[in-house]
Amino acid sequence: MPKKILIIDDSALMRRVLSDIIGSDKRFMLSDAAGNGLEAYDLITTNPGKYDLLVLDINMPKMSGIQLLEKLDDKKIHIPTIMVSSIAKEGAAETIRCLELGASDFITKPDNFLETKSDKFRDKVIRFMCGALGMPIEAADTAAETKPAAVHPVRPTPAVKDEKPAVSAGDRFGADGGPMSYVKITFNRKPHVSVSPKAEKLVAIACSTGGPKALHQVIPMLPANINAPVVLVQHMPEGFTGTLAARLNETSKVKVEEATEGTILKKGTVYIARGGKHMRVVRKGKDLAISIGDDAPRNTLKPCADIMYESLVNLALEEVVCVVLTGMGSDGTRGIGQLSQKTNCYVIAQDEASSTVYGMPRMVKEAELADEVVSLGSIAGAITNIVGTC
Repeated sequence: MPKKILIIDDSALMRRVLSDIIGSDKRFMLSDAAGNGLEAYDLITTNPGKYDLLVLDINMPKMSGIQLLEKLDDKKIHIPTIMVSSIAKEGAAETIRCLELGASDFITKPDNFLETKSDKFRDKVIRFMCGALGMPIEAADTAAETKPAAVHPVRPTPAVKDEKPAVSAGDRFGADGGPMSYVKITFNRKPHVSVSPKAEKLVAIACSTGGPKALHQVIPMLPANINAPVVLVQHMPEGFTGTLAARLNETSKVKVEEATEGTILKKGTVYIARGGKHMRVVRKGKDLAISIGDDAPRNTLKPCADIMYESLVNLALEEVVCVVLTGMGSDGTRGIGQLSQKTNCYVIAQDEASSTVYGMPRMVKEAELADEVVSLGSIAGAITNIVGTC
């Protein structure tokens, strides 16, 4: 049964473009289209349960995309949503607000008509729709008369030193949400042991699709005197993570800031990786500090959680609490696996029921790395239970 899509955009051209994209893949069907949020609200409330996914613009007359999401949230109507908007380029605050209200991800509208008709834009829309619906990300299931979508190359899983033999095989999400050849791996990890409150500790969080909304249910719940610094990778492009950090800082007891080169890590502070840059943790004398890198994306990701976790391997930390929240793909699993072989780690994974997309936490669980699988509302408490307060 095809997934039913509601397009909401005041541009007749974009409604046509998006309709063609949806119609090119037999897994989806255009159910309705609306020219503004008010029309969409009437369609949604008079046809409960009809739509599987909203494809939503932000700036529209009568009712904006933000206002629509706020009204739906007030009514406790939750429908998977992706944003397709030109404002995503400049309107970081508006885009972050949509993500906080439950939108899974956002796509910037192309600058010209030719780009809207490109395979690149089409593939991205299809990929994000699949991600929002928790569907496998793969080549589009096209109708016979439709030009096939570009097929992503299969990437073999790279070898990891000291791995146990593979125990099963199957298709799973790649780190960027694309298909990959996946072999289930377990790691010869060190068992977690409790340490002294005075031990050097660090919390490292990774999240992707659905992450901004999830973070608003985790970071504000952390105590101001949490006994560790927190480093955090949220998959986002450049220009958005500063706004995300500022909004979280307004509502949290801990301090939240966008990571900057050379910053010394302090307890009670959350450092969010800068969009479009990799974040590593390094030694600076006896202290831990942030290192910002502009090296190539890993599996299309920049920032990449695996890179953050790998940077912790040789720091001789006495305890690292790794937290993997909602997200598409497998980023974080390999880095945590390597870290857990040499470091005293405690790994917390978000459960399926509370995840927007059960990709990243699922991979951690299936790799047998998770010490605890908990709902989103229990994540902050689980972190604090391990690292304590000071």
